[in-house]
Amino acid sequence: MSAPAASGQSTSTDDLDRAVDDLREHARTFARLSPRAKARLVRSCLPGTVAVAAAWSARGLEAKGLPSTSAEEWLTGPLPTVRHLRLLADSLDAVAAVGRPALGTAARIRADGRLEVDLFPATGFDRALYRGISAYALFPDGVDAAAAHEAQAPFYAERGPEGGVCLVLGAGNASSIPAMDVLTKMFNEGQVCLLKINPVNEWVGPLLEQALAPLIVPGFLRIVYGGADVGRHLVEHTGIDAVHLTGSAQTHDALVWGPPGPEQDRRRAANEPLLQIPITSELGNVTPVIVVPHRYPHADLVFQARYLATMVANNASCNCISAKMVVTANGWPQREEFLNLVASFLAGIPNRKAYYPGAAQRYATLTEGRSVQPIGACAAGQLPWGIIRGLDAADRDEPLFTTEPFCSLLSETSVGSTDPVEFLATATGFVNDTLWGTLSAAIVIPGELERDRSVAAALDRAITDLRYGNVAVNHWPALNYALVSLPWGGHPSATLTDIQSGAGWVHNSYMLQGFEKVVLRGPVQSRPTPPWFADHPTAGRAGADLVAFEADPGWSKLPRLLRHLL
Repeated sequence: MSAPAASGQSTSTDDLDRAVDDLREHARTFARLSPRAKARLVRSCLPGTVAVAAAWSARGLEAKGLPSTSAEEWLTGPLPTVRHLRLLADSLDAVAAVGRPALGTAARIRADGRLEVDLFPATGFDRALYRGISAYALFPDGVDAAAAHEAQAPFYAERGPEGGVCLVLGAGNASSIPAMDVLTKMFNEGQVCLLKINPVNEWVGPLLEQALAPLIVPGFLRIVYGGADVGRHLVEHTGIDAVHLTGSAQTHDALVWGPPGPEQDRRRAANEPLLQIPITSELGNVTPVIVVPHRYPHADLVFQARYLATMVANNASCNCISAKMVVTANGWPQREEFLNLVASFLAGIPNRKAYYPGAAQRYATLTEGRSVQPIGACAAGQLPWGIIRGLDAADRDEPLFTTEPFCSLLSETSVGSTDPVEFLATATGFVNDTLWGTLSAAIVIPGELERDRSVAAALDRAITDLRYGNVAVNHWPALNYALVSLPWGGHPSATLTDIQSGAGWVHNSYMLQGFEKVVLRGPVQSRPTPPWFADHPTAGRAGADLVAFEADPGWSKLPRLLRHLL
């Protein structure tokens, strides 16, 4: 379906209904396509996606007020989308050959009896570009490797599937999210998709129509435009079989339980949802960064402060995985030095356009009456970076613990003591029980402490006990999102009545089932400087080469790529 005639114009009701009808007509055909045919279909999207990548980046930079030399939109738009297409096609080839993808790259049973399945790195290219980074999925008690392998790719074990129509309510922030949500629903779960583009990211719709034309032409995907009224019409449409939402918990609850108010409360209490079809979701997070106390070498402290500044600055801090709550130890001698370093790195990053609706109002509301450190000289329409230090961890009514700011604000609180073992236990309890959300958490810990047996055991307990779907050690959980082979979603403890960061998983190119979380680990410093760092001076030059490499990796392409990145 083509874009509306003018910016801000919604797809008409008649066209919405026709889109649903078209998809219903083709749902069974798509569901019963062979895995090999689906792999060819996915690969056929790669040339078009690569072809629009430069325009995709340019339009995103323009919409967000960033310079044309920035790498940010390359890295958050076409790059992960192309990687997703490639890895998904490889997995579908494996399904065609043996019924399911490989069970990661290795599997082992831990001392506590739980299964870990390695997911990254999978190739020499992964090891070359992401040095020192590894990731695995952790399964609950009682699941062994044979059971985990048998459970993979359940859709492809069905006989004579009927398929269905999934409404994907696209995100308005990172421009890769709508496409990657669609790819998961179509090729992991066997549904044709109706993608409603978020008005904030309306500019990406026509580009996706070109990139994903091989899915649109045969009637397996339709793209439509509009606001909440269009979303409501489609959610209530009898031709829709399932919904996937990337957005806010408030939007989710309004769809499931009705508008806020006494009737929503009554329905929730009685478990009487208005929405009578399945819904999956990814809904944000007050993302914690837990800094384990230690006498860090200055270079380690500087690197992690610079990294934290990137976690705040990327996308004007309008990410569900933007760092929002630094958790330090009471009495940690380097606390002030670390926070001052974060502030100094933020000062070196130009202030951003407050492009996401409501960002300025949220910043004003959450900083009113507080001691906030504003950073930067803002032009009209921009917000300063802001740091709020010393929140009272015992104050369970603190709004910054329970409200995702979705603006350029970072807060800090202290818990526990400078004993790393005690701190890890206390910090885990604090973020689990006090902070809103279950999507992702980061832990910063130096190698010296990881080599200490008692601290290493405490770190493993913390990783296991954290009630988050994704945990990253010494890295930003955005990598969990962008690597694609890793499942992305909130902790499976969420319920429809207490949805937290959402239910279900996307990406997940290995098509795993029944796991509890994904853990990514790396050293406290990475060399060379990762291209996603906000102050990387040359990463923008590498954007096109990164996309071309992900579309078709080859050793001959690495020297040119590394010249840009170094």
